Amino acid sequence: MTSPAPVRVVWSREMLAYDFGHGHPMTSERLDLTIRLADSLGLLAAPGVDLVGAQIASDDLLQTVHDPAYVAAVHRASVDGTPDLAFGLGTTDDPVFPDMHEASARVVQGSVDSALAVWERRAMHAVNVTGGLHHAMPAAASGFCVYNDAAVAIRALLAAGAQRVAYVDIDAHHGDGVQAVFWDDPRVLTVSLHETGRGLFPGTGHAGETGGPEAPGTAVNVALPSGTGDAGWLRALDAVVPAVVRAFAPDVLVTQHGCDTHGLDPLTHLRVTIDGQRRAAELLHDLAHEVADGRWVALGGGGYAVVDVVPRAWTHLIGIATHHPVDPESKLPEEWRALVRERYGRLGPDQMTDGRDARFSPWSAGYDPGDDVDRSIRATRAAVFPTLGLDPDYD
Repeated sequence: MTSPAPVRVVWSREMLAYDFGHGHPMTSERLDLTIRLADSLGLLAAPGVDLVGAQIASDDLLQTVHDPAYVAAVHRASVDGTPDLAFGLGTTDDPVFPDMHEASARVVQGSVDSALAVWERRAMHAVNVTGGLHHAMPAAASGFCVYNDAAVAIRALLAAGAQRVAYVDIDAHHGDGVQAVFWDDPRVLTVSLHETGRGLFPGTGHAGETGGPEAPGTAVNVALPSGTGDAGWLRALDAVVPAVVRAFAPDVLVTQHGCDTHGLDPLTHLRVTIDGQRRAAELLHDLAHEVADGRWVALGGGGYAVVDVVPRAWTHLIGIATHHPVDPESKLPEEWRALVRERYGRLGPDQMTDGRDARFSPWSAGYDPGDDVDRSIRATRAAVFPTLGLDPDYD
């Protein structure tokens, strides 16, 4: 009997080089604490887990998404530290840092290698928590993102023979860069569940954004009210994502798991818990098995509550993807908490749960026109479901 393909987890200490510097929200401490927690819980050495690093992506690979002039600008900035504001390099969000090109290109290669391993059945699933840099545009850095690893990985899947790829983004911020790259490509479905752009960067992702003239219905946006918690967030995810992904019938599912939806995140205004984020990861994992024969690539993304949220959220993601899920009631290892105390002078969380059951009422239970979340869900379903052959009232 053939052993199942391993689950690929991308990591090496070199990944910590993607760091905009002291005081910037996108600190690589998030990644270090996540991997240390996952390792302390035994996930990285668990049976069937393949822990791999990544090389630096070639310019040719980057240019499948990014303009050559932009890639050249990143190279220059990386070498001499010179900002280039025309390309978004050297802004408050995206300051130039040493070896920026190499660090960013390594993240891209990690996601591309993962996508191809899943496509070629060398891996059952793959996780790259260093990836999910969804705001980077073809010709500009944006929103803490230099190169768009998700978009390059999707392009690599299409070049390798995938006919349809679905991308689902559950970051608090709209997945605008990935949507922009594939706006008019009928082979790629982009779905983003995010806080409304009226209150949060990048200000896009409204329900009426549904794809270009050659790809109507392939951009799906659920813009949720600020303050939405587990019940509303999960209801919205359940009311939109499975239906549109099933209708699209992708060969591969790529997901972005920015955990800045959490109520403790300093940059956003949603109120999701670790338990809600864990349930969302479970739903997307199950969906990949249902619609894409298990081909699933899970990426990181935003998340700026460095100690209290990111390590737990992404450790749960790694556990789910590797088929070694972590019991929410698990205590965090003392060695990890001691590290937090040493670095930050305080104790971190003591359990892998926020103590919530993450229950929600499914859309089939009925629509409440007086509820802000329900109105957001209904706007998305009305805008895009008919284009995909779905009934906005019943599917």
